[in-house]
Amino acid sequence: MNRVYVCNCFGVTEAQVKKHAADGACTPRQIASACKAGTDCGSCVRRIQALLGRGACPRRELVDQGEPAVALAADADLPEAA
Repeated sequence: MNRVYVCNCFGVTEAQVKKHAADGACTPRQIASACKAGTDCGSCVRRIQALLGRGACPRRELVDQGEPAVALAADADLPEAA
């Protein structure tokens, strides 16, 4: 099996980043929350951005098409206010 590592600090592969993106992680920060990639030395953040690409996130595509981001925030899984 050929594994291409994106994040050497945490041993995160390209396939793992793509799976997290398919599961809804749209930004390097969301990828970091999912698997810690990009949170140590940071040298992989540009590679993660390249893997995510433009339009990798459905919400981002809607914003690019002119939908207001505030309307999209209603769909986001945000914690309840205390």
